[in-house]
Amino acid sequence: MNQSVLINRRSFLKHATVLAAGSALPLASGESASGGWQIGCYTRPWDQHDYRVALDAIAEAGFKYAGIMTAKGKSWVMINAETSPDEAARIGREVAQRGLKTASVYGDFRLGPSHETSVQALQRLIDHCVTCDSGDLLLGGTSEQEQYEPYYKAIADCCDYAAEKKVRLTIKPHGGQNATGRQCRRIIKKVGHRSFRLWYDPGNILYYSDGALDPVKEAGYVDGLVIGMSVKDFRPPKEVMVTPGTGVVDFPKVLARLRKGGFKQGPLVIECLASGDVASVTAEARRARLYLEQLVEQTAPKAVQETRPPLGTPAGRLRAGPRPF
Repeated sequence: MNQSVLINRRSFLKHATVLAAGSALPLASGESASGGWQIGCYTRPWDQHDYRVALDAIAEAGFKYAGIMTAKGKSWVMINAETSPDEAARIGREVAQRGLKTASVYGDFRLGPSHETSVQALQRLIDHCVTCDSGDLLLGGTSEQEQYEPYYKAIADCCDYAAEKKVRLTIKPHGGQNATGRQCRRIIKKVGHRSFRLWYDPGNILYYSDGALDPVKEAGYVDGLVIGMSVKDFRPPKEVMVTPGTGVVDFPKVLARLRKGGFKQGPLVIECLASGDVASVTAEARRARLYLEQLVEQTAPKAVQETRPPLGTPAGRLRAGPRPF
């Protein structure tokens, strides 16, 4: 581990510890005081366990939003085309019972033997989102060149259905044909429907380029398309199980660039955390939540920031938070 990463981690942990001790913090609900951001966490960091363990931990860490992704069960991805309506409904109930809302469902969409079966599979995923009360279905794209045309044709033919069901279809940088900002923009333009947009993932920009691409620069290619973000950090050579704020992603600059491109509110859902047992991962989740809450407040437009107490006052010191690095 290089020295800069060590310094970043010390800075992050120092500020997170200070924040955790502040009982008067106004940001403990999982939504930023700057408004419009839904800060949540996916189930992935606890996916060596049953998904209920993950939901318990997400609630314990102070989030109000959960992302449904992976867990220990009959399939690693929790919701796929073979998931029954009853199973999807059960997941939705488990989320609600913990006082959480579903911010995103990662759907394991794969092409079927025909266009019709592919469309039917994607429509089932959309229906599952309705059942578990998620307004967003996140898709991973395809890495196979020969699947490129039929994959996005199926998505295009489901956009009206998704709009009727009030479910937004999104894709993220995920390697293969959708690894970069420019590739994602090309795909979204190809589908050509407002119900299909981008879920940004700065960690994946680095991961799939072996650290060669800058997620800040890549964010410049997707202006006007981003409606959510997988908050994922990265550490060379190929590690994403990293708590946000402790790796090499410059989140203040990423978020500032996304804001400039029109992403000024919406879901910010943590996808990965440092690995460990349930308790330690949950502690990392809480620290990451505090980090994000302070980050969105720090990067809010100046006119909004000026309405808050100056940093020199007691109230201002509480919101100082982590410094950009």
